[in-house]
Amino acid sequence: MAVRRPSTERQRRLGAELRRMREHIGMTINEAATVHRTDRTTVSNTESARSGVSSDRVRVWAANYRCPDAMYIEALAEMARERGPRWWDEYRDVLPSGLLDIAEMEHHARALCSAQIMHMPGLLQLPDYVRGVFAEAVPAMSPVDLENHVAFRLRRAELLDRPEGPPPCEFLVHESALRMRFGDRSVLLRQVEHLLKQAERPNVTLRVVPFSAGGFANAGSSTLYACGPVAQLDTVQIDVPTGVTFLHAETYLANYRAVLDRMRERALEPGESIDFIRHVAEEI
Repeated sequence: MAVRRPSTERQRRLGAELRRMREHIGMTINEAATVHRTDRTTVSNTESARSGVSSDRVRVWAANYRCPDAMYIEALAEMARERGPRWWDEYRDVLPSGLLDIAEMEHHARALCSAQIMHMPGLLQLPDYVRGVFAEAVPAMSPVDLENHVAFRLRRAELLDRPEGPPPCEFLVHESALRMRFGDRSVLLRQVEHLLKQAERPNVTLRVVPFSAGGFANAGSSTLYACGPVAQLDTVQIDVPTGVTFLHAETYLANYRAVLDRMRERALEPGESIDFIRHVAEEI
């Protein structure tokens, strides 16, 4: 299969899963090439996502690797079957690729859990709040870049209204995010009121971690956890100074599930969280 344009995170994930499958049985690339009746370059390019792979090839390779997990194999075959442009491709030449990868991850997620410390959850942000957040970027964005980021974030939020049904979304929001101003007082107030309105959605669970709850694991970092069709294909996304990072090694997934569980232990129940947010709104 021909070498394609720069790969997406999801395409790289598919290649990584094929590599993991091969390594799990201790097979070298050369041995895999022989078993698959292909060449070493094809195996290497497929695993590194430099080349595409068909769903049929995924099934054949999985069989050659003696993988016993039928649901996992079919989930990978479905990833290989995905074709055609998506809405985020419109931004491919104007925004960092990591942002597009987040939109792609959210689109395919079966469920999402967002843990936010200093910002409102991205899917629940209003335009002026988004402008306030990106106005703090260093180096400063041009007006065009700023509006592209705002438009993109609003397009991401359309996930909550998609006709085929939005995924269940859990938002764990620290009290710091409820009080931190990005923009003036009126921007924050409208944003907090919007948060309350979004919490009325049947697929949205909103829980607040108040200052009084004390410390918790990973308190200095926001986290987005996306559930895949099978647990092996879950993904964690975190922001780092160099951009966006995606984690999917088994140990990372287990650790971040534990982090989110500990945050839930310290969070208020949904009803209490709504009352808490209303109280914060009165104090703004």
